[in-house]
Amino acid sequence: MNPNEQLIYKFYTAFAKADTKTMCECYHNDIQFQDPVFGILKGDDVNQMWKMLIEKSKGNIKIEFSNIKANEYLGSAKWVATYNFSKTNRKVVNVIYAQFKFQDNLIIRHTDNFDIWKWSKQALGFKGLLLGWTGFMQKQIHKQALYSLDNYKKKSND
Repeated sequence: MNPNEQLIYKFYTAFAKADTKTMCECYHNDIQFQDPVFGILKGDDVNQMWKMLIEKSKGNIKIEFSNIKANEYLGSAKWVATYNFSKTNRKVVNVIYAQFKFQDNLIIRHTDNFDIWKWSKQALGFKGLLLGWTGFMQKQIHKQALYSLDNYKKKSND
């Protein structure tokens, strides 16, 4: 494995162990993260998101990863998160395709792509099945995710 492949491996190995400190050490200070639920997050908000998600899972999240590829500038991986969604306690198996950009031997861009309708069907049940494909529902999911992150950050700062 080249150094950037090792960095991705380190990130997901730490994620699988719920080690947010090591995960965040893999990121550049100017990190930008994007996914269908949170949209675009920057800087410490990215670190706080991972901390929140791991805390909410209460140790009941399984992370598997494969297909790590990287060169000097770009990388990718496939990962699968299996967990119970905290709001509904419904089981979710989310298959995610990640893309990375590197700078200064760290991850500066991390983009996760997955089918939000498929996710919403699992996480939200019938409501997700009926409405998860709509822009309205996807905006509500995004809004709720950011609200949860803001609340988490406020509690962390207390």
